[in-house]
Amino acid sequence: VQLQASGGGLVQAGGSLRLSCAASGFTMESYTFGWFRQAPGKEREGLLCISSVGDNTFLRNSVKGRFTISRDLAKNMVYLQMNSLKPEDTAVYFCATYYPGRDVVRCGISNQLYDHWGQGTQVTVSS
Repeated sequence: VQLQASGGGLVQAGGSLRLSCAASGFTMESYTFGWFRQAPGKEREGLLCISSVGDNTFLRNSVKGRFTISRDLAKNMVYLQMNSLKPEDTAVYFCATYYPGRDVVRCGISNQLYDHWGQGTQVTVSS
């Protein structure tokens, strides 16, 4: 299982970015995916996830209405679309995945659920 995140950069407040996560080495449609971030001096926090059936997501309140997660099975990609970015969104962003077993409908954003992680990509939002 390999994940590689990309698409980070510097953006002004109010702007948008789309992060990409390339998945390889496993059957993507059988796995749950999530996006996380870690700001300097803070713990890594889960932001949102998408279930293995692909039609259910869960989002942290702080990103509701601004961030969306999606996936493209044909391209083996998972995306994080971030709109209306704020300086407090500045962090290193990570994609991650876990095999949900029979729980294909739900997903969670707890760090402990995920056992495969990509390297982070830095997002900096200037005020």
